[in-house]
Amino acid sequence: MIIGESFMEAVTLGQYELVYNAFSFAIAVMGAATIFFFLGRSQVASAYRTALTITGLVTLIAAYHYLRIFNSWEAAFVITGDQIKASGIKFNDAYRYVDWLLTVPLLLIELILVMRLPRAETIAKSTKLGLLAALMVVLGYPGEISADGGTRWMWWSLAMIPFLIIVYDLFVGLKKSIDSQPAAARGLISTARWVTVISWCFYPVVFVFPMIGFTGSSAATAVQVGYTVSDIVAKAMFGVLIYMIAVRKSEAEGQHA
Repeated sequence: MIIGESFMEAVTLGQYELVYNAFSFAIAVMGAATIFFFLGRSQVASAYRTALTITGLVTLIAAYHYLRIFNSWEAAFVITGDQIKASGIKFNDAYRYVDWLLTVPLLLIELILVMRLPRAETIAKSTKLGLLAALMVVLGYPGEISADGGTRWMWWSLAMIPFLIIVYDLFVGLKKSIDSQPAAARGLISTARWVTVISWCFYPVVFVFPMIGFTGSSAATAVQVGYTVSDIVAKAMFGVLIYMIAVRKSEAEGQHA
């Protein structure tokens, strides 16, 4: 949801501070997660270190973009005492789509890598899921920036096609691969799959808010905070699961660092 000038003028001080603190929290979480994942590479077998490197890159990219979003949000308002008004500087929410274009494919690739499938299967699944994820983000953006309901519905529908294919692959296409994983890691991999799908489901739901009449500063605030919470779950919390899977598999294979 693009925040227009009318929304900016209507934002209250409380709403501003809620979004401000959510962005600040996201920066701290993503930054701390990045350090944890990079340091955690030494705790797993070499076969899983690439997965953790990608996990760290995801949160590093997210930390950078949340810093830019935070700065843009701060610059969009002028606060005097307990009064707030729009500064006239546009809040740039497009940073989110740039972030998603980079990180969403990597999230799926890190899951495939930590499963340590045969080389040909790893390449095939990583390529397919990564391209579908990138296509989903690209198809969603034209609708995101459009104020026309029909246009938004069209691009939303198109973006849902790769999304549903990804969900199908995660729950059907990967079933045999998950069943072949060590028992100690199988449950965590299944949980990671659920975390991915559930956290991603928030995005298409938020996308339709303007089409069903949920607008105004309250809606804009809910979207910003909601996207932020979903990003933390989908990237930092998901990354912790990837780390735990790598540790469990390293121990099961007798290769714990």
